[in-house]
Amino acid sequence: MHSWQIVRIVAGIFILLSLALGWHGSPLFQSEWWLAFTAFVGLNLWQSGFTRWCLMETLLRKAGIRSGC
Repeated sequence: MHSWQIVRIVAGIFILLSLALGWHGSPLFQSEWWLAFTAFVGLNLWQSGFTRWCLMETLLRKAGIRSGC
């Protein structure tokens, strides 16, 4: 698996989990502040779309995960 694939999978998991923890209708609801984490992940994805740089992908490459298609 490539680093860009792992980034997208982890981002998706983080968004779904933080929505489940921050939405009042969820059986996993903890606090509305979890929605701030959802926004943080979304802003990072948005930023990386413009700058073509993602901290998590950089860390994965340093850990030996291959990049590219």
